[in-house]
Amino acid sequence: MSIDFEIPEEAKAIRERVRQFVADECRPAEKALADGRPYTEVLAELRAKARSQGLWCPFIPRDYGGMGLGPLANALVQMELGESYLGALAMNSQGPDDATMLTLLAHGTEFQKEKYLKPLLNGEKRVCYSMTEKAAGADATGMQTRAVKDGNENYVLNGEKWFSSAASVADIAVVMAMTDPDAPRHKRYSTFIVELPNPGYIIKRDIPTMAAEGPLSKVLGGGHSEIEIKDLVVPAENLLGGEGEGFNMGQHRLAYGRLRHGMHNVAMAQRALDLAAAHVVQRSTFGRKLSERQGVQWMLADCASELYMARLMLLHIAYKAEKGMDLRQENSIAKVFLAHMVHKVVDTALQLHGALGYSHDTPLARWYTHIRSQRLVDGPDEVHRWTVGRNVIKAYEKYGTTASAAGGDLL
Repeated sequence: MSIDFEIPEEAKAIRERVRQFVADECRPAEKALADGRPYTEVLAELRAKARSQGLWCPFIPRDYGGMGLGPLANALVQMELGESYLGALAMNSQGPDDATMLTLLAHGTEFQKEKYLKPLLNGEKRVCYSMTEKAAGADATGMQTRAVKDGNENYVLNGEKWFSSAASVADIAVVMAMTDPDAPRHKRYSTFIVELPNPGYIIKRDIPTMAAEGPLSKVLGGGHSEIEIKDLVVPAENLLGGEGEGFNMGQHRLAYGRLRHGMHNVAMAQRALDLAAAHVVQRSTFGRKLSERQGVQWMLADCASELYMARLMLLHIAYKAEKGMDLRQENSIAKVFLAHMVHKVVDTALQLHGALGYSHDTPLARWYTHIRSQRLVDGPDEVHRWTVGRNVIKAYEKYGTTASAAGGDLL
């Protein structure tokens, strides 16, 4: 019996269509923006082209207007879209909207789907997810924002949120707050849908970060906001998924976000390696091309190895998702590995470009400052390593071997 790594023909065809779309439409659109064309015009044209080709919301079921792709095909698509910063936006597959769409799809009432999910799926509105707080950080069970029932009609929320990505461009916020401080830690929190702008949801600022910012950074949804929540009134009908379900829904949402980050990291790393290879084959120093130097070849080899492992990780996780298998251990391992992988490859590509890479004449310097966040967002490295390590110990105690926690039962 053989292990089959063959990708279904339909998935291959979709990947090729998306790859062509990114090359023919998204890359030129990047240049159009750099030349000064209005963002709204460029994105509207891109989205119209994507929809006309049936390239819209890859992970959303066909009944809701999406492509209905399973985990494997969607992984292949996302690994292509990440090669352009307009790729996911063009197909309405951008974060943080994508994972929140899936949450609304899985847990929303019919009323919520009609009023809030439908315009998101149509690309008419954007959504942000307000969970993280300064006081809690990576500990989602440490959130202090409170939601108190005001009779039977409304909840009133008070507290603060930190690093709410894309809040400054969002029309809807999904906010997590404590509804029962006496419940078990993972049952204390609930999730609410908030229409924006709202006087009780105050965006204090977009937090400055080390990432290089351009004139389009905020417009694209790249900002991370600090939020004050003050006497925010939310109708009871906007409670999402029921009281006490906020933490579990949040973890499910973050699981997809981690994978999407990883898929886009693979795409960015591939583009960085392509840029490096293109540079070294034409750049000469001391009478020889850089590509002829063994040290340079070793640097490229290390990057190729990292990308190979990254792709295998994502494809294996996609396989497990297709089969409905538990993928939490692999997801945490991959999240950490992929964040370091993209940093290594982009850093190497920058180094091989020399001063040119350090400048903004290539995208490498901008990518370099942006990808440092990957070791922090959706759970910092240390939290995932802690979880993975505990699972290694549990596996040994249960089976007498750590193999099941270390890829020893791949299929």
